[in-house]
Amino acid sequence: MSSIHEEPEKPLRDDCCGGGSCCPCVWDVYYEKLAKWKEVKEEQENNEASSDIGN
Repeated sequence: MSSIHEEPEKPLRDDCCGGGSCCPCVWDVYYEKLAKWKEVKEEQENNEASSDIGN
């Protein structure tokens, strides 16, 4: 069984300047990593469920 990478760490309140001009913002990077993490996690869970059914 393969392990799921750790969930990305949410930025601290002080990590964002709040100016709206940073591209990408630390929040943009976080949400992108979170979406990818969720995608990989779901894929691994589906693969594990499929292999459990076949056994």
